[in-house]
Amino acid sequence: MKDLPVGIYTFENLITGNMLYVDKTEYIYNLVKPAQSVYFLSRPRRFGKSLLVSTLASLFAGRRDLFEGLWITEQTDYDFEPYAVLQFDFTKDKFTSPKQIETYLLHRIDVFAKQFQIELQYPNYAGRFAELIEKIGQTQKVVILIDEYDKPLLDNFNNPEQDEMKDILKGFYGVIKGSDAHLRFVLLTGVTKFARVSVFSDLNNLLDLSMDMRYAELLGITQTELEYYFADRIDQLSKTLNLSQNELLDRIKIWYNGYRFSTKASYVYNPFSTLILFEQQQFKPYWFETGTPTFLINLIRKNRVSFHKLYEDVKVSERNFATYRLKKLEPLPLLFQTGYLTIKDVYESDFNRRYSLNYPNFEVKHAFLFSLLDEFSNLELSGEGYLDEIIDCLREGDVDGMFEYLQVFFANVPYDLHIKNEKYYQTIFYSVFQLIGLRIEAEVKTNKGRIDAVVETTARIYIFEFKLFGTAEEALSQIKEKQYAQKYLKQGKEILLLGVGFNQEEKNIGEWLVETMKNEE
Repeated sequence: MKDLPVGIYTFENLITGNMLYVDKTEYIYNLVKPAQSVYFLSRPRRFGKSLLVSTLASLFAGRRDLFEGLWITEQTDYDFEPYAVLQFDFTKDKFTSPKQIETYLLHRIDVFAKQFQIELQYPNYAGRFAELIEKIGQTQKVVILIDEYDKPLLDNFNNPEQDEMKDILKGFYGVIKGSDAHLRFVLLTGVTKFARVSVFSDLNNLLDLSMDMRYAELLGITQTELEYYFADRIDQLSKTLNLSQNELLDRIKIWYNGYRFSTKASYVYNPFSTLILFEQQQFKPYWFETGTPTFLINLIRKNRVSFHKLYEDVKVSERNFATYRLKKLEPLPLLFQTGYLTIKDVYESDFNRRYSLNYPNFEVKHAFLFSLLDEFSNLELSGEGYLDEIIDCLREGDVDGMFEYLQVFFANVPYDLHIKNEKYYQTIFYSVFQLIGLRIEAEVKTNKGRIDAVVETTARIYIFEFKLFGTAEEALSQIKEKQYAQKYLKQGKEILLLGVGFNQEEKNIGEWLVETMKNEE
């Protein structure tokens, strides 16, 4: 059984260390076949971009020895001709100022100049980069690999110097197009493509692979790859957890599968979480725990996003993915680029294509909802216990106890959010009920038609109507008048109709009324 490459992002170390490698060289071969290519690829963090860049670096360095036994050597006549590889990795440093970016670029350029025994004359980073490429290009073609091009911008989302940082990167990337005659291959990777219009305005010859169906499975692990490359690990984990292999595969799919990156209906597993699952032998939100989406939460608050809309698939136009601007970011497309939402369905028309987006899997949905709940209720991790108490009350039919715990979340809304905007309260309400649904593993339908929430346990069905600017009596009357319970009759379960009124002065749940219906089989 080969070791798992947890935390290994260098292809050479992975191969020489005899670690497990999911062979993606067929896709890589198709990328490098053209005589000249300039690509951009967007994927979420920890999705294998750095390993891809490292693999390409080894390929273009002519390291055939590292690819023995892989698809590219077994099935093709690729010649492994060596090229001059210039690799820039923006994950290596934390950039907080324009000066730091300039210093990094100049340092890397000088390292390459020394490597290729070239003397450079230009003092600034852009001129020096162009001179480096031109002088190397006099004897051999150049390959440029840039990993996480957007990290300096994402790290400085609220930095007043971000525009200056953007201009530095724009000038640097702009050199690539002007050096076209000397280039063999170029790849830029990143989490988002929100800066494409501004940062890449001088590099308009890029072919964007981010939603190209031919490369939808280039990164991530397919179902076939999971069952082939991890067969021994699946057998081991099924014994550890006392599950059949089919039961285990179903659970892995629920937790970590579901990412889709094109119109092609192909889904991949999160490679980071999948590897650590087999390493640690337990299910946890590994990917989410590696970094909280602080800038996304801030963007959501700034844009006052109604997150209850995300509990059913939300539809966005294809145009939304092509108009990223630093000064006017749209939360939903950005959530897709960063991996918190993914494509669930595609709707084609003669004039436009629309995408249906939702959470990719249990890991992301549960962790992201809880992150939202922490942010908007200010409960931090203590909210986890309150959720468990609410679930216990629902299972036992203790309605008063449930509402007393639910009041805790609203009582902890920070003072600066106490404004006349119901979306903050909706975020808490819907996050709580969605998390309840994920925990009790029963059907929870939120915002379907006019029903605010439906929670179904083994013995009971709860139908909620929540009035932010009304009374509990009005809410209960609406449930009965609209006959919300009609579809849940004859299931042999107790049905509870719950009308909830919000107290504007106390900024909390003020009253609730409960009516029980007989439900015969």
